[in-house]
Amino acid sequence: MRKILSIVLGLAVFLSLLEPISAQEELPRSETIYVGGGLWSQPNNFNPLVSWAAVTGTIGLIYETLFIYDPLKDKLEPWLAESGKWVSDTVYEVKLREGLTWQDGKPLTAEDVKFTFELAKKNPGISFSPIWSWLSEVKAIDDRTVQFIFKEPHYEEWKYWLYNIPIVPEHIWKDIKDPVNYANTDNPIGSGMYKLYKRDQMRAIFIRNDNWWGIKYFGKPAPKYIVYVIVYSNNLALSMLVKGDLDWSNFFIPGVPDVKSKYGIVTWFDKEPYHLPANTAFLFLNNQKAPLNNPEFRRAIAYAINPKEIAARASQNQVTPADPTGLLLQYPAFKRIYYKEAVEKYGFTYDPKKANEILDRLGFKDVNGDGYREFPDGKPLKLTIIVPYGWTDWMEMARIISEQLGLVGIRVEPKFPDYSKYYEDLTKGTFDMAINNFGSQVYATPWQWFNWLLYPDVTPIGKPTYSGNWGRYKNERVTELLHLINIEKDENKKLQYYHELQEIFLKDLPYIPLVYNGAWFEASTQYWTNWPTEHNPYAFPITWQGYWQMGGLKTLLGIKPAQKPTETVKEKTQTVVVTETVVKTETEKITETPTTTQSPTTTTTKGGICGPAALIGLAAIPLLLRRRRK
Repeated sequence: MRKILSIVLGLAVFLSLLEPISAQEELPRSETIYVGGGLWSQPNNFNPLVSWAAVTGTIGLIYETLFIYDPLKDKLEPWLAESGKWVSDTVYEVKLREGLTWQDGKPLTAEDVKFTFELAKKNPGISFSPIWSWLSEVKAIDDRTVQFIFKEPHYEEWKYWLYNIPIVPEHIWKDIKDPVNYANTDNPIGSGMYKLYKRDQMRAIFIRNDNWWGIKYFGKPAPKYIVYVIVYSNNLALSMLVKGDLDWSNFFIPGVPDVKSKYGIVTWFDKEPYHLPANTAFLFLNNQKAPLNNPEFRRAIAYAINPKEIAARASQNQVTPADPTGLLLQYPAFKRIYYKEAVEKYGFTYDPKKANEILDRLGFKDVNGDGYREFPDGKPLKLTIIVPYGWTDWMEMARIISEQLGLVGIRVEPKFPDYSKYYEDLTKGTFDMAINNFGSQVYATPWQWFNWLLYPDVTPIGKPTYSGNWGRYKNERVTELLHLINIEKDENKKLQYYHELQEIFLKDLPYIPLVYNGAWFEASTQYWTNWPTEHNPYAFPITWQGYWQMGGLKTLLGIKPAQKPTETVKEKTQTVVVTETVVKTETEKITETPTTTQSPTTTTTKGGICGPAALIGLAAIPLLLRRRRK
């Protein structure tokens, strides 16, 4: 491994020497933090109202939310808000902090909060527009007090939106005619600790807002500049990290043990798995296709799969096998609702003998002696499993699952379509099996997680759905339980509903939890220190879209410079080689080169080992497209 690592680093260094350098300006290196892992396409959209399309940092760094959420403590923490509480069963009241201001110096008041929510009422394409199916009115009681009056309170959803709805300035957005398709690239004005400074094809540069209202409450973040870069190769990210060209990495990095020992790179855990979990990778089974529509056949598949082998081979043990429920039990919000008794009664472990027994009992036999089973009527049994081409860890997972199922006589062919074809098959239900984790991340409420996994309003095969439940599992009681959990205030009753939901999932086993995909985090101490770790767990150190307000902001407030701010470096363009074509990028200075309003470009992913880190923003889509059940 050490030899391979040295070769990779040497090659990356050699290639970096071939890059043409175009000096832009000098940034003080010890005041500049280089970050990567959540930017996968040209940063050309800073519209916080369409979270799935916005550049990472748009929400968090520039535009802020009423609260932030700490998944390590399971705590909603006031941010723009000073406090928030239910003053009755249907009214939630927020008190804003004193002295809130926008980056242009104008005051941020309750009227801005009211305007933000009402903007979503008038424009259905905004990410949080569906909230108006159960929200009745927003009142600005005074400059610092806002009341939200609900028709039917959805307590679980509301908890999610409190730390995910970005507040925008009324004095700017009231004049924007099409707030959904407004790219907002010309000097976006929020209330956050950073402002957009520059952008080019390969990076977004943020500059600290030294007039940030939060300095008196939280202190001033140490980095003056944040350079968020696109890095398409994990090996290149590794090279940049060990050379000190990347300070904060949210990439999957190969060879972590060697990297830590040789270069002093920081990870959350000192030893395996090195990373906290970010989400659950599921094997989605098409519940509308035989034999996958048979719960017992699905259980046989579960017994035949060995997640430990998947974790070791596909991710170098930087992930851990998932619990049979798939719940992210490392986090208090999920651990609290865990139903251990149901797992003991209905759960499963790797047991190919039991898999064979179930398949034999169901009548799937190897009739022609080729080593693979046929349907009970003698027809060939052939299945496929899809993952996007280039997502190398998932490709390896698919190969391993194919091998493991082959050992119990189930023929499975791994297929690696390009991402657009994969996503089309996934959303239309035209697949047999697929690996996916787009909405299974950590939330303030497990309801959000279950609602994506078992989303009730599924469409027929061939008609796309974008809200999860890719295998189109249907269960009326599950639908009822999701609604009951959402509207129930009594925590004991809510817990009973969660327990019943887990029991149904384990009995029917519509999908199979595989591994906990990692919250990839590696940091260099060359220029910045005091990174959060298991020994100093002050923040969840992830910068993907949607994660700044779950720990990224607190990380910025916690890190410290490793040396005095004297060294400067010349900002240079990056060079990307694509099919032997060198593409040079040129920096655009926001304050000097105004752009016209343009349609937002949805964030896309390139082949990356971490799976869909860039698609974290899609977590909002189940709520965007959600329709209230009558």
